[in-house]
Amino acid sequence: MNATSTQTSPLGGRDLFWPPADELTEAAERIRARLGDWPPTHAPWRICLTAPDDANGGDLIIVADAQQHGEPVARWQVQGAGVIVAAAGRATLHLGGERYSLEGHLAEDWIPALAAFLDCGFAPHDALVLALAWRDGDETRGADAWPSDLARFPQVTGLPAAPQQAFARCPERLGLYPVLPTAEWVERVVGLGVKTVQLRRKTAAPGELAREIARCVAAGRAHDAQVFINDHWQLALEAGAYGVHLGQEDLHKADLAKLAAAGVRLGLSTHGYYEILTALHFRPSYVALGAVFPTTTKVMPTAPQGLARLARYVRLLDGVVPLVAIGGIDQQVLPQVLATGVGCAAVVRAVTEAADPADAISAMQRGFTP
Repeated sequence: MNATSTQTSPLGGRDLFWPPADELTEAAERIRARLGDWPPTHAPWRICLTAPDDANGGDLIIVADAQQHGEPVARWQVQGAGVIVAAAGRATLHLGGERYSLEGHLAEDWIPALAAFLDCGFAPHDALVLALAWRDGDETRGADAWPSDLARFPQVTGLPAAPQQAFARCPERLGLYPVLPTAEWVERVVGLGVKTVQLRRKTAAPGELAREIARCVAAGRAHDAQVFINDHWQLALEAGAYGVHLGQEDLHKADLAKLAAAGVRLGLSTHGYYEILTALHFRPSYVALGAVFPTTTKVMPTAPQGLARLARYVRLLDGVVPLVAIGGIDQQVLPQVLATGVGCAAVVRAVTEAADPADAISAMQRGFTP
């Protein structure tokens, strides 16, 4: 990269590519200029078109055939670098011991698009999803170049088969969605008129847990409320729960076909584009998008998404599947969350730590009134 481009680059004058490639840098700058304002990335990724002598944790090395490189691919990963194997409409990222496989369209500008989305602060696997959703010339069309047509997004490959029947649908806009620690809380909250709740009980003896879930299901039926059970899908199925909420790590453990056949609704957690595509593969009842803000209720695998990303996810998925915003949401920020167009917000401490839970619930429910 020459001195002039370093001074004028909207990407901070970093060496985006190795070896330096002026044409790719110019394309990346052109694309980045049309993607809007995003906080500067704290991870200065460098896309390597050929393998550097010494790979480092900021390198994404692009190769056409992993088998051709054999041992170096493993060594690069040990050194902290990522490897993207890209050819014939397929791109697979190997990073941090994980494998992210995508099948889609590789535009001529997919590599500079990847650089631009990385600069927007997206993790490599999410930036790769967006790069495969990019089409040459998108930066010249319309006022907003951000990919928002789901039909153009890639598919995640290598996933277990989805159940033959899709999961039963939830209402399109689930409204206020308290996530609660005990059956006592569930009974209290549905008694206040809340129609969607979740029991998230992580530790309990098996017998006690079964009794808690049965109480929650009974409370839901008594108040015509939709009760989801977090994680414990077998007990939820046995108790006849309305729905189950699972994290991405649970998808390989649960009998999804059995749940779908029983009419149990399924909610899935997601933390970015790659996990959203993974969730959609299983045709769930709703997709949870988070964490929107910092939260202390659980250890999160990713940094907070923020409102700008949430708005992008809603734009992509509105009308496709019911959406739930989750993570650090309280009465104060709820109006900003709902302004993104999402039809449901999950809350935890905003209810369980409220001075007057009934007043807090009433105030938040008013926010969902058209």
